[in-house]
Amino acid sequence: MKRILVTGGDGQLALSLREIVADKDNEYVFVNREELDITDHNKVSSFIESNNFDFCINCAGYTNVEKAESEVEKSFEINEKAVSNLAKACNKNDIVLIHISTDYVFEGLSDKPYKEEDIANPINVYGKSKLAGELELQKQIDKYYIIRTSWIYSQFGSNFVKTMLRLSKEKDEIQVVSDQIGTPTYAKDLSLFIVYLINNNSEYGIYNYSGLGSTSWFGFVNEIYKLKNITTKVCSKQSDKRVVKRPRYSVLDKSKVLKDFKIKKWEDSLASFLKIYE
Repeated sequence: MKRILVTGGDGQLALSLREIVADKDNEYVFVNREELDITDHNKVSSFIESNNFDFCINCAGYTNVEKAESEVEKSFEINEKAVSNLAKACNKNDIVLIHISTDYVFEGLSDKPYKEEDIANPINVYGKSKLAGELELQKQIDKYYIIRTSWIYSQFGSNFVKTMLRLSKEKDEIQVVSDQIGTPTYAKDLSLFIVYLINNNSEYGIYNYSGLGSTSWFGFVNEIYKLKNITTKVCSKQSDKRVVKRPRYSVLDKSKVLKDFKIKKWEDSLASFLKIYE
């Protein structure tokens, strides 16, 4: 039996992971910020040294893309410093670290899906802080998995799918950007892939994981409304560059994962999710 620490225990990915591992053989220990402040080096070191973990899954992160532009220090504290703290403690105690990163480490100027080895060049504070965390992790530990993912949704927390369903009840017409292309990812699917990595002694390194295919936020909401028979009118709009720069195209190439693991089309995963979420 493996003993596994999961940080960011109140977030949608950790909560999704908790659901699928409830009856599994391994022991998972979920902690939130109140239980373990991962930005505090001494607390991280003490907690990890006093427990016998085999893996640590870092689901914690500063993910508010807009606020990151004005909360730069906080963004880097959580997305870089905290990751460094975990990496140092895991390395010292021979623990494998699994860290969740983002498609936003790429600038978005490509016309084809980004591979793991492509050069990262983020264009906003959020992306820069996440890349800084990746680089710091790789300096501190050899036994790691970095999983870059995108557009996560679930029944937990705040996310695009839940927001669009709420707006459909409040408005007759909404506007959604159509010039940003990426891939939605169901948190349950991502959780299953994380468990796969743990149980299959996969090669350490960076992995891209998101749903198969691609769409825009405009296409995403239209698929949501089609599946739910919602009649709210959806109008396309261009990104407001005055707010915060976002990648124009951030689709991830999943060839590496697909060699050993089946990934669902994003539309199929969305349909599965909407069947259980009202």
